[in-house]
Amino acid sequence: MATDDRADRCRRHFEEALATLGEAAATLPASVARGVDRCEAALRSGRGLFICGNGGSAAESQHFAAELTGRFRRERRGWPVVALTTDTSALTAIANDYGFAQVFARQVEALGRPGDVLLVLSTSAASPNVVEAAARARAIGMTVVAITGPSSGPLGALADEVIAAPGASAARVQEVHLALLHAMCDEIEAALADGEPAAADGRKPDA
Repeated sequence: MATDDRADRCRRHFEEALATLGEAAATLPASVARGVDRCEAALRSGRGLFICGNGGSAAESQHFAAELTGRFRRERRGWPVVALTTDTSALTAIANDYGFAQVFARQVEALGRPGDVLLVLSTSAASPNVVEAAARARAIGMTVVAITGPSSGPLGALADEVIAAPGASAARVQEVHLALLHAMCDEIEAALADGEPAAADGRKPDA
């Protein structure tokens, strides 16, 4: 493929991403804010946040947890935020003994408590393991925030809040998910970091 043709294809990726993010900016702020409200309330009352997803959504789950146990833009105490995608011994043992559909639900059962929040990322909103996790969380009195693609699917039916991201492909949806998770991190910090300012240049301190 000629370099110019490849550059044109790459440009279209950026243009599609920009268009999708623009649609998200027009449609998602209210639902993102409600998700932040749920997370803030849990952390203020001494409860924890859990997050999970498959594939790219697993990576984004870990990213979100790292920003809040570490820091996003402000110096402050770390908060109890756990990505259920990181313990390979638990994941493989549960998958081996109970099946892959239970890899998150079993951890929710073991670690979650009433008043905690489970955030579940799924572009399809239909993966059995995230649906099972949401169902288990609801059963023990946790709040469920579903972050999905355009269709909220069976996962949305189990959620207290749904953030349904636009996107014509999984890649575009995941790009919106990353942007909205960053927005959530920033808003949670702004609410809970005791008025501590962001870095003077507006960047993360370690950027």
